[in-house]
Amino acid sequence: MQAKTLIRAEGLTKQYGTQTVVHDVSFDIEHGEILGLVGESGSGKSTVARMLLKLIEPTSGAVHFDGIDVLHAPTSELRHLRRRMQIVFQDPYAALNPRMRVRQILAEPFHIHKQALHGAELEAKLIDLLDEVQLGHSALSRYPHEFSGGQRQRINIARALALRPEFLVLDEPVSALDVSVGAQIINLLRDLQKAHGLTCLFISHSMPLVRYLCDRVAVMQRGSIVEMGEAVSLCENPQQPYTQALIAATPEFSVK
Repeated sequence: MQAKTLIRAEGLTKQYGTQTVVHDVSFDIEHGEILGLVGESGSGKSTVARMLLKLIEPTSGAVHFDGIDVLHAPTSELRHLRRRMQIVFQDPYAALNPRMRVRQILAEPFHIHKQALHGAELEAKLIDLLDEVQLGHSALSRYPHEFSGGQRQRINIARALALRPEFLVLDEPVSALDVSVGAQIINLLRDLQKAHGLTCLFISHSMPLVRYLCDRVAVMQRGSIVEMGEAVSLCENPQQPYTQALIAATPEFSVK
């Protein structure tokens, strides 16, 4: 494995009974790169992401993170890996425990991974996280239902960043938001990625969006990657009819 490669997926396949939902998917993601994974609903994008993080087990294939075999890592090593890999889910409300205040939500990763932060030190860390996602400090004492969809997604992003991961899966993070709010979240994610040198897998159905945010893009159709390349050039000169149809069917999404 090349030193610059952080994530390598090799021959990932997932079957449920007789149905194959992902078939022989392979790609690399380099350190500091955003790879877009784009396709219509049901194309297998989110299944691929969950296999990368070992949230579900593939039927066959391999995943390496920084040279480590994720799928066969012992429990102790996998626990350490989970600190380095995080995910932001599509639904900003469902991903938050409605019974927990934001202070508890943001502190939870530190407790789960046994980070010894308490009192003023923990409070300062939580405030730093809110600053990063441009939320006021008063958010710490409030519950998820008191926030808008865009604000909830900022909380999800802050929680994902709490342990300073190297790899972030962004699973359609703006598809549940209106266009203007989604644009703000996309620009926030871009700024955070640059500030922290994050490596990202960005899942979307929007070709204009992956063109704006991503370095490269892989196009999925019915569980397989049908085209892959540099984001701008692929969007300007798609080779596969399916990719051409995706571009034609996706409305322009101005994020500037």
